[in-house]
Amino acid sequence: MKAIEYRNGPDSLRLTEVDDPIPGPGEVLVDVAATAVNRADLLQSKGHYPPPPGASEILGLECSGRISAVGEGVEGLAVGDEVCALLAGGGYAEKVAVPAGQVMPVPVGVSLHEAASLPEVACTVWSNLVMTGGLGRGVLTPNARWGDSELGAPRVLIHGGAGGIGSHAIQVCRALGARVATTAGGPEKVRKCRELGADLAIDYREDEFPDRVREWTADDERGRGVDLILDVMGAKYLEPNIASLAPDGRLIVIGMQGGVKGELNLGALLPRRAGVLATNLRARPVDGPGGKTGICREVVDHVWPMIAAGDVTTRVSREIPLERAAEALGLLESGESHGKILLTVD
Repeated sequence: MKAIEYRNGPDSLRLTEVDDPIPGPGEVLVDVAATAVNRADLLQSKGHYPPPPGASEILGLECSGRISAVGEGVEGLAVGDEVCALLAGGGYAEKVAVPAGQVMPVPVGVSLHEAASLPEVACTVWSNLVMTGGLGRGVLTPNARWGDSELGAPRVLIHGGAGGIGSHAIQVCRALGARVATTAGGPEKVRKCRELGADLAIDYREDEFPDRVREWTADDERGRGVDLILDVMGAKYLEPNIASLAPDGRLIVIGMQGGVKGELNLGALLPRRAGVLATNLRARPVDGPGGKTGICREVVDHVWPMIAAGDVTTRVSREIPLERAAEALGLLESGESHGKILLTVD
């Protein structure tokens, strides 16, 4: 099959021929129709984000396509099914072998190509905001105060609201009844965040977001600040994120675009009774507690109906042929894209 190989950075990406993958027990083989470009691919191409042990070295964390072979022990999936899948690697290719638990049907109302934009963002957002953060569950583990309806709607801060994860997160939060604040860079991205349903969209180039967040929540009896933050920046935003938390709030870090090491002020954290969590989707096991199979099952049960109802939409900005993968990663790195960039396979 044809696949993208790389050596040292996005400019080194080239289309080449490699052996076809063979599905093992519990796996299916998917003929790829499209795959989406993620920041993790950019990092991996530069040698900063290696795949988990045993995963494909080929870039690509999600795809859509048709099942062309079924491994031993797989039930409920058949050759010819149109699906999308969460991957640990291997999407930048014509074929990919996937654990059956990470394969999901294409949502109603979504095209086969568009479906490639969903697995990574949907699983990331749902596993962090809902399964870890407790949003929409009637209880924020381990604190039950979020479940009390008289306290009003939960307040969530999403960083990078114009990107793939951020734009999806804004919509899911609104569908779950939360009030949403977000950050974005520049007036155009701020406008897009408002169109997606953000109650407060902050241009981080112009304003310090903790000040805006406190103003936004000044009349809330729970105290100024937000209940939950989804952060892709890491170290750079650690201090201002903690300053933005309400009592019993939670900060969930899923990216390190702003560095990996920061100073944690426990004196600011303790009075808020707040928590700081850091999670990773790619390295999770296939099965078991916190595994990808359970996450994918919840996404199909809860997020796919939101998409079918029109409450959550796909955000595809560009479709680029697989052989131009270097161009797609360059576009992602430039920050000029709004939503997801797809690589399509002929």
